This record gives sequence, C-alpha cells and structure tokens, in this order.
Amino acid sequence: MPRSDAASQAARVAGAQVALSELIELRRRVGEVPLFSTPQRRSPLAGLHHSRLRGRGVDFDQVRVYQPGDDVRNIDWRVTARTQEPHTKLFHEERERPIYLLVEQSRRLFFGSDALFKSVVAAQAAALIGWAALEHNDRIGGLVFGNQRFEEVKPRRSKHSLLHLLDRLARANQSLRSDGTDDPDSLGQALRRAREVLRPGSLAPVICDERALSDSAEQQLALLARRVDLLLLPVADPLDHALPAAGLLRFASGARRLELDTHDSRLRQTYREQAQQRQARWQRLARRLGVPLLPLNTQQSAVEQLHELLEAPAERRP
Repeated sequence: MPRSDAASQAARVAGAQVALSELIELRRRVGEVPLFSTPQRRSPLAGLHHSRLRGRGVDFDQVRVYQPGDDVRNIDWRVTARTQEPHTKLFHEERERPIYLLVEQSRRLFFGSDALFKSVVAAQAAALIGWAALEHNDRIGGLVFGNQRFEEVKPRRSKHSLLHLLDRLARANQSLRSDGTDDPDSLGQALRRAREVLRPGSLAPVICDERALSDSAEQQLALLARRVDLLLLPVADPLDHALPAAGLLRFASGARRLELDTHDSRLRQTYREQAQQRQARWQRLARRLGVPLLPLNTQQSAVEQLHELLEAPAERRP
C-alpha cells in the first residue's frame, strides 16, 4: 500500500476521517434509530414530520367531471372551457417532504480527544438521517459547509441524490487539516442559504460544532424556524467542556500559539463556566423555537448516541 494511502487509512481507523463507503454502510443501521415513525413504531420526533401544511398540504392527482358537493374552488376552468363540461381537480395528501441537511465540516471540527473526531460524528449523523429520510420516501439534499466552501445538493427523492451528497461530505471530511483558516460565521451563511431555497414545511437538521452558535447564527436559526422544522445537533468534545489538570498545555492554530497552565484552578473553572454557558444557550434556543435538541459528542458513534437519545424517556432528553 502506498504511504499516503496507508496514512489515510490509519487516520480513518483512528476516527479522524470517514470514507464514503462507511457513510454508505450506515444504511444498514437505520433501523436502530427511530428518526421517523413507521406503522409499527412511533418516533419521538414524529411531531417534526408533516407538522405544518405546505400550501394545501396536498399534491394534484387528476381531473374528473364535476359532481354535486365538490368544492367549486377546485374547478379546473381550462378543462371546463375545452370540454364545455365542468371538471374539478382532485388532490391526494402530500406524503413526502424535502429534508435539507446542513452539515459542518470545518477546521474547528477536526478535533477529538476520545473515540472519534467531531467532524466524523457530524458526517455519521448526516448520513444516518439521510438514509432514514430516503427510506421514509422523503426528498433528501443539503449543504456541506466550512473552510470557506459550500457544497450544495438540491433535495430529490433518489438514492443518487443522497450518494452525491455523501460523496461531497466524505471529500470535505478527508480534506480537513489542523491548519488553515475558518470563516467564524460559516453557520450563519449556511442558514441564510437554507432560507433562500427551502419552502415551508421542509425539515432542516443542523449538524455543527457546539461553538458555532454566534449571534448571527442564532438570528438566522430563529428566522428559518418560522418557515421550516429544525432539528439541532451540536457536536462537542469532552475537552470543549473541561480542561484536565495536566500542567502546561501548548496549542497551535496556524501562526498563533497559546500556552495554558491547567494547574490553575481558576482557569479550569472559567473554562467550565464558558462551556456551560454554550450548552445553556443551545437549550434556551431550542426551547424558544420549540425544536428538538440532540447534542452529540466524540465518545461514541452517531448511531449509538442517537439511539440512546431517542430511546430515552421524554423528560430525560435535552
């Protein structure tokens, strides 16, 4: 095996990167996570699906001769004029909806102190939701954002569309490095794009770094929630929440250098408080918008975490 291929494979084994084949393989595990309801089982997220009427909430089916009792507002005047006999439009209930994944793959997610990198957990969660949506006969598309790049796939009800999205997601994941620059408001920009393309009644799962919730992003989420259903999945690492008392730690980000004396108890306390404030901000936002919050971490795969979160009693969910 060439050295570059061996290094790439080693990184994936270590949980630092994810391959397209792994995202495809997650299709086999959709049944472990009750993201959408089935005739045999009601999902804890059932309220997200078909929770709003989209226009009439129905699709056009066919035209037939008008019968007494039909709604006159549904008369098809073109067919009536052509045939000289009243005809009415029939509709059937709309069963599918666009699901638009917003998935961050930025440098700030290229980190993990436990089993997986945050970028890998985010990719796994996106793939799992995508396969579940496709099985539920919904249209699936989305936007992969981060590192000053945006890769968009329009929602379609096809396996090809989902594979196209997963391919872009895997490529973005494998191109991540610890150096380079990030746009601090990439989430806000992605949300603005979603507002431009999504119609009322769509579902937009937002999978991003827990630290991405800026004032701008929070404003965009509030505006987007007026039109579509949201599902919030912020991703964090244990080191985002607490520093170990490990002495002097050195951090590098491009040309920037930082040293922290983690024996300083005041420093560790301030760090914990800042993390608690971030978590509380997500919780307040979810309550205010009335949307589900499913926080993820790097200690387990996205499948295991979503299974635990959705199987937990409602009062124990975030």
